[in-house]
Amino acid sequence: MLTIMAFLAKRPDLTTEAFIDHYENHHVPLICRLVGSPPVYRRSYLRREDALLPGAAVGFDVVTEQKFVDREALDAWLAAVSRPEVAAQVRADEERFLDHRHYFAYIVEEHVTTGA
Repeated sequence: MLTIMAFLAKRPDLTTEAFIDHYENHHVPLICRLVGSPPVYRRSYLRREDALLPGAAVGFDVVTEQKFVDREALDAWLAAVSRPEVAAQVRADEERFLDHRHYFAYIVEEHVTTGA
């Protein structure tokens, strides 16, 4: 399984609540409508008030995971989201809630150990 892991920050002028609301109720439905949902599309929001290392600098507000069964599925989804007419809509919506100065995305390969 391949996963896109994105570490994203909210725009500084948004509250955490407004950021989550926009992501969950506007951006996710937009992505799903335009290109379909990956098999797993997960957002994990940082809880700054529960920091394990208080005072540590953290440059993101959410970790987004989009999981794909294989490279072919990942490439097909990336091709769909990269089409100019789709990419323009996605980027325009991202400008409403994301701080692109703090936007990092990587493809990772998952290895899981269970019952050890």
